[in-house]
Amino acid sequence: MIGSRSFMAKREEVQRKWYVVDAAELPLGRLAVKVARVLMGKHKPTYTSHVDCGDFVVVINADKVLLTGRKAQRSMVHRYTGYSGGLKSVPMGEMLKQQPERLFERVVKGMLPKSVLGRSMFRKLKVYRGTAHPHAAQKPETMDA
Repeated sequence: MIGSRSFMAKREEVQRKWYVVDAAELPLGRLAVKVARVLMGKHKPTYTSHVDCGDFVVVINADKVLLTGRKAQRSMVHRYTGYSGGLKSVPMGEMLKQQPERLFERVVKGMLPKSVLGRSMFRKLKVYRGTAHPHAAQKPETMDA
């Protein structure tokens, strides 16, 4: 194959867009998969695995996201304080009531790469409880979920 070359995006040449997603009445996991794809840049034809070529995502109405089945009662969210006996567990439904932004961020973060690159992708996620967000100046497009 003479003359055929693979395309690789460069960090300086990546064009970033802003998207806004309304999470109201959508299943948590299914929405999180779509958001993670956009944060990684897998929706673009210029996707390169070792370059952060994803877009910014603003999620609104995180408190109205759906937990299907019995996840609200049975699925637990664990965190560790660092002390012996310091494992704290909270049902997913209770965390959705108290901290819906944290729950959504936690689910999406689990779908991103566990590296420096994944952490830079995660910083492009903005989650808000209601419909108001401070990113109107970026003119975000609505992303169909």
